[in-house]
Amino acid sequence: MANKVFIATSLDGYIADKSGGVDWLHEIPNPDNDDMGYHDFIDSIDALVMGRNTMEILLSFGIDWPYPKPVFVLSNTLKQAPAGLEDKIFMVSGDLKRLVQDLADKGYNDLYIDGGVTIQNFLKEDLIDEMTITTIPVLLGGGKRLFGELAEPLKFKNVNNQRYLDAIVSSKFVRA
Repeated sequence: MANKVFIATSLDGYIADKSGGVDWLHEIPNPDNDDMGYHDFIDSIDALVMGRNTMEILLSFGIDWPYPKPVFVLSNTLKQAPAGLEDKIFMVSGDLKRLVQDLADKGYNDLYIDGGVTIQNFLKEDLIDEMTITTIPVLLGGGKRLFGELAEPLKFKNVNNQRYLDAIVSSKFVRA
């Protein structure tokens, strides 16, 4: 059972620029469409947990829903999945530790935790076991940070680094 993060950041630790944009993620040419380990990662999880804002950003891209696994969206106000996605998106709320246990009881043991605030909240509860952080070589100078305040330090161990496209580094960390 593991809660996992797979996310890209700028060199200075941002997941979105000052205007909330993520176009900078695609500045490095990728002519062969290297997925940089994404499909293997998706194969390693049972379901996703993301925040409502992340879901709404994904829906704004105007693409088909990208996830082949169930997605549990955290929201205190939204009670129904968007039309047409009722079999893919499930709205949840409440205590994160309880949510993780409820999902495990339903057979969802390996969770992909996505979205800045959601990741920060899971870290505050010490509920992240593994993080794969892909660093894009750009300094944004501001925007939405991946990490926030913690009551105490959380220690991780680097277990792998992979270089892609002669520019991007993906680092995998597990809880120490």
